[in-house]
Amino acid sequence: MWYFQKTMPAWAVVRRVVLGLAPMVLAILAAASPARAQDGFRISYDVDRARPDRARLTGRVLNERPEDVFDVSVTAEALDGRGRVLGRGISYVDARISRGDARPFSMSVPTAPGTVNFRVVVSSFKAGFGQAPTQSQGP
Repeated sequence: MWYFQKTMPAWAVVRRVVLGLAPMVLAILAAASPARAQDGFRISYDVDRARPDRARLTGRVLNERPEDVFDVSVTAEALDGRGRVLGRGISYVDARISRGDARPFSMSVPTAPGTVNFRVVVSSFKAGFGQAPTQSQGP
């Protein structure tokens, strides 16, 4: 610190530290954001692009949460090379998915020229109750 005091003002030192840490903080936040949206679900899907204006996505939603979930819906997005959304479809999956169970879904997503990828996320659900602990009762 003594070196910095003689060669540059304090505001410049603070600026260098902030600019040095900012990219790391942003990278950590960007990496953590999608995980929060998907906590407790595993989604797998296949894309059928036989039609030029629509893609058919079929897949499964696995509930890895510690409780049952209710009224589950998924949203699929058609993306361009930069990750911008070109089309979107929403599908209701099921009224209840027990913990550890999976349910199928199928949906159409409008596509546009430049669609290169798709993203599917659980867009809504209601959390239920977890497994109640078993208790043994005496006589």
